Amino acid sequence: MHILLFRHGPAGERDPLRWPDDRDRPLTDKGRARTRDAARGLVALEPSLTRILTSPLVRAADTAALLAAEAEEAGRPEVLEALAPGGSWREVMARLQEEPADARVALVGHEPDLGKLAGVLLFGAPAALPLKKAGACLIAFEGRADFGGGALRWLLTPRLVRGLNRKKGAHA
Repeated sequence: MHILLFRHGPAGERDPLRWPDDRDRPLTDKGRARTRDAARGLVALEPSLTRILTSPLVRAADTAALLAAEAEEAGRPEVLEALAPGGSWREVMARLQEEPADARVALVGHEPDLGKLAGVLLFGAPAALPLKKAGACLIAFEGRADFGGGALRWLLTPRLVRGLNRKKGAHA
């Protein structure tokens, strides 16, 4: 199983007048463009995504939709409440156990929760593996995801992920 952790793209500044509920804060126009480029780069690295699970917050759901547009085989993103800020990594792990051992699943969420989840996947306990906005990492397992059983394949900044998209187009 491959688990792609993808942090949501750049969103608007917190503003209780515009977004009384911070869950509704969207990606900025620039953030949307950068996230689209990052999604294209991620699909170049991991072309066979089978599922996309996302936090219900607008900025994460929008990020997941941009990824799904590039990774057509993955279908529509599925909301997983446990990926919301402060969600339960145990619930995320339980959901991952429902996927086949050869699945390639993208999880779209927030920091510091994704970094802690990476620690659970790699070391068996929450640890800090910080992801920048629209940054990502890939954790691979021999079979199904399990606590501490993963191997970090790569950890990329948003700039590097976006650069993969440009390089792919440049060689075409």
